[in-house]
Amino acid sequence: LKMFWFYLPLHLLMVACLCHSIKVPTTGSQQSFKTDLFNFYHSLILADGKETTVHLLKDIPKRYYFVLEESRALAPFTITVTPCDVPIEWSIHVHKASASFLGKAARGDHGNQEDPKSQKTPSMVSTIFNYKGNSVETYMGMSSHSALYMLEFLSTERDTHITVYFTTDTTSGHLYPELPMDPRLDIVGIGHTTVTLTWEHSPSVLQHRENIQYCLLVNEKHNYKSLCAAETAIRSSGMKLPPALALSLSPYLLEPQQVMILSNSELSIINKASSGEVRQICVGTKNTYTVPNLSPSTQYYFDVFVVNLLTNASAAYTGTFARTLEEPEPKVMELKDGKVIQVVLDGKKGKFYSLQYQAMHKKIQFSFQLCHGQVQIHITKNGKTVVLENISGLRYFSLKGKLLDTYLVQLRSTEDSNSSVKVQVSSHFHKPLFPLLPESLKIKSFSKLRTCNSVTIAWLGTQEESKYCVYKKRIEEDQVWRELQSADRCSGPESRPKSEKVLCKYFYDINLQRAVTTETIQGLDAGTLYLFDVYLFGPSGIPIRYHSKVVKTRKKC
Repeated sequence: LKMFWFYLPLHLLMVACLCHSIKVPTTGSQQSFKTDLFNFYHSLILADGKETTVHLLKDIPKRYYFVLEESRALAPFTITVTPCDVPIEWSIHVHKASASFLGKAARGDHGNQEDPKSQKTPSMVSTIFNYKGNSVETYMGMSSHSALYMLEFLSTERDTHITVYFTTDTTSGHLYPELPMDPRLDIVGIGHTTVTLTWEHSPSVLQHRENIQYCLLVNEKHNYKSLCAAETAIRSSGMKLPPALALSLSPYLLEPQQVMILSNSELSIINKASSGEVRQICVGTKNTYTVPNLSPSTQYYFDVFVVNLLTNASAAYTGTFARTLEEPEPKVMELKDGKVIQVVLDGKKGKFYSLQYQAMHKKIQFSFQLCHGQVQIHITKNGKTVVLENISGLRYFSLKGKLLDTYLVQLRSTEDSNSSVKVQVSSHFHKPLFPLLPESLKIKSFSKLRTCNSVTIAWLGTQEESKYCVYKKRIEEDQVWRELQSADRCSGPESRPKSEKVLCKYFYDINLQRAVTTETIQGLDAGTLYLFDVYLFGPSGIPIRYHSKVVKTRKKC
């Protein structure tokens, strides 16, 4: 029996000593004793030199143990706890066993029948550290006695998980990268869509540059005290964490078929969810970075983590926040009564072009002619919306108000390519900008009237006598789509070669049912494609272009 005690490992010997010191319970307390004994024997031994992931259930404490042996005089140790979600409570308790009692246990003198009241407690239990919060916290201690340590963790808000790193080896480097003496982020520049950050280098970067990199986290909610907490927040918001990414530090985040990319080149991932946007950027070992593509007048939170690519461990700098500058007010162009302007809109930027008009009459009329692309029109009167729609072709808006009412017209291309539109505002309804339009601006061709050298076309007119000019252009088969798509519906015949002009004529009819005219164009080549255009001129002289028509002459007659 003495030999049995002698060969027991120290941590089991101390457990046995602690059990030996427990008084035999009375019948009334046997159930509680069994529960305590069960919890003690089913607690976990904390691994030395490894990071352990601990899952906590709400309101249920979890305990881990480790032993420091007496032979290691003044043995140093460190414990780092990283909450990955909500604040937790954790504490360190130590059981220091007395040497005399350990000697008795080793000699087998456990049969002593002294009065329990006079027997001294063979171990002393004390709490040496406790903490409550969600910050990464490190305890550094020194032990001069054989002792059994207990770590107790508790989450009172909800189920969560944490990471715990325990080590007694403080001489062979650090699992976690080191932070500089001043771990704060400095903001050195703020723009409308950019923020420039800088920070002091981590000593780990200077010593192990090839294995360390900085990763930046940008979001609109709040700062994160650890990368573990950031990953948990991204996952709980419904966003899918990016695979094969050095930011995904915990090995359990990676799928079996995924490989972690270890690169010093810049790597940027944007995760979007209903809760907002989280941008993750790894910038290698640069300690200055300009974050691009931000929204104007928006507050952003910035966190920098220094990451050990070999151990997947990280340390967090002290986060900061900044608000981007307000977007400058777009330039507003004044509209003059009766004057026509043509506006070209950049489809790629998607910005509004603004026009302003102060009414000199109670009734006014806006006229819009779409030249190319697709355009959205937004008109406000004294700040209130009166028109909001996408236009095609020619569009009029007659509005009523008061003298000196202020109208703001905002135009925006709804396509990725550029769009253009002509705009006029006028208080003179009797002097319309554009001519009276027919019911349709389509040109019709008659297949049965086609010959090898002529085609016949027709178009609708109006009840107002107007001038119509016909133009033709010879094209190839592969040019049809481009010609129809690129046609500028605002350009007049002055932009065309004189050789393309066929004729001009005047006509009208009081009866709209008979307001139609036909024209046969002669002198064409057989089996050839032609593009025909008709221009309508009103009293103001501004032309309206009918929809182009492509007709092919017969090859054989």
